[in-house]
Amino acid sequence: MEEKYKSLLTPLMASLTLGLAPFFPEPHVWGKIKWVMGGANGMALMDWGDLLMHGAPWLWLIYTAVNVFFIKKK
Repeated sequence: MEEKYKSLLTPLMASLTLGLAPFFPEPHVWGKIKWVMGGANGMALMDWGDLLMHGAPWLWLIYTAVNVFFIKKK
């Protein structure tokens, strides 16, 4: 595996585990995103923190992927 792709492994694993947990009946972050897209009615501070916790690995993965694939290194 090329060296530049190795930097994607940790954020990918974090996204697939913490980012999707619990997996059933649907990934937790997906339910929170649907809730926010529906207007976020009734969301408490704990729900926003939960969205941040489960969404952070995905943001990390996106940031790393952009750096690997689109930012040219000298």
